[in-house]
Amino acid sequence: MIATQAKLVYQLNKYYNERSQARKAAIAKTIREVCKVVSDVLKEVEVQEPRFISSLSEIDARYEGMEVIAPNEFEVVLYLNQMGVFNFVDDGSLPGCAVLKLSDGRKRSMSLWVEFITASGYLSARKIRSRFQTLVAQAVDKCSYRDVVKMVADTSEVKLRIRERYVVQITPAFKCTGIWPRSAAQWPMPHIPWPGPNRVAEVKAEGFNLLSKECYSLTGKQSSAESDAWVLQFAEAENRLLMSGCRKKCLSILKTLRDRHLELPGQPLNNYHMKTLLLYECEKHPRETDWDESCLGDRLNGILLQLISCLQCRRCPHYFLPNLDLFQGKPHSGLETAAKQTWRLAREILTNAKSLDKL
Repeated sequence: MIATQAKLVYQLNKYYNERSQARKAAIAKTIREVCKVVSDVLKEVEVQEPRFISSLSEIDARYEGMEVIAPNEFEVVLYLNQMGVFNFVDDGSLPGCAVLKLSDGRKRSMSLWVEFITASGYLSARKIRSRFQTLVAQAVDKCSYRDVVKMVADTSEVKLRIRERYVVQITPAFKCTGIWPRSAAQWPMPHIPWPGPNRVAEVKAEGFNLLSKECYSLTGKQSSAESDAWVLQFAEAENRLLMSGCRKKCLSILKTLRDRHLELPGQPLNNYHMKTLLLYECEKHPRETDWDESCLGDRLNGILLQLISCLQCRRCPHYFLPNLDLFQGKPHSGLETAAKQTWRLAREILTNAKSLDKL
């Protein structure tokens, strides 16, 4: 048994060094190319409207605020200034979302975003995004890359298509530090020892983002209050939780497997599902020794089996916001196909580690 495990870990490390590292290098090259274009567009936006300042910056060869959705699909989070005069209201009525309401006694005129405040005193995510979309459309026509970039039509999101190959969504957002959403108050569960009080304090201090984008739970029923809402996002908190042991390597292998074998019509599965299941696996295996290199095979198999179970139940709860289902709105047939395909993949890896050479 130990020999079989060791063989699987050896093959997984080989897969990581050959396939996952090649994927990372290719994506890093694409990101550099894409960020040149996006930075140029955002520079033009800033000239027209100084409130939208580009926060896309390169730190230690990584772009702050850049999320990889798939090898040819990216999201850039554009941090806005001055959320101060608003209260963060998160009453759970919109899973995965919250609203920003003008603080009592504060005058609208004190806000940098005065014309985007609704009659009832909410800062409208939709209105800000609509204004930003208009500015980006104008900037695309003026920027020096105008021959290779165009707006994606028929969406309320701000999306660019670059060189007909890549899609980049630019999402206006506020960074919220020093507070923690009520809808995530159940984390960490009292009976689960991971990640420990010090790391929990760090994660909660890191805070979360509020994004202006269409929300999972709202598709198909947009009342005005809902379209004014902001989407909660915990990217920095999640990354901080995955710092130690073989967690990041495990995620890298999962993303590579997804890109190569689970990129299915209607995209039922994305890399965020993989990251979410990895976080749940950390809770199931709370000891640091469980994330030693020698356990890589066990952890990967555990996550793949959990993924099959979620696909069959058609439910994948968000790690911090369990009332939010990450499979909401995904066609059942797509989830079924993904479950079968994941089962084939897991069986192949479990029964014959050498099959990774071909995967």
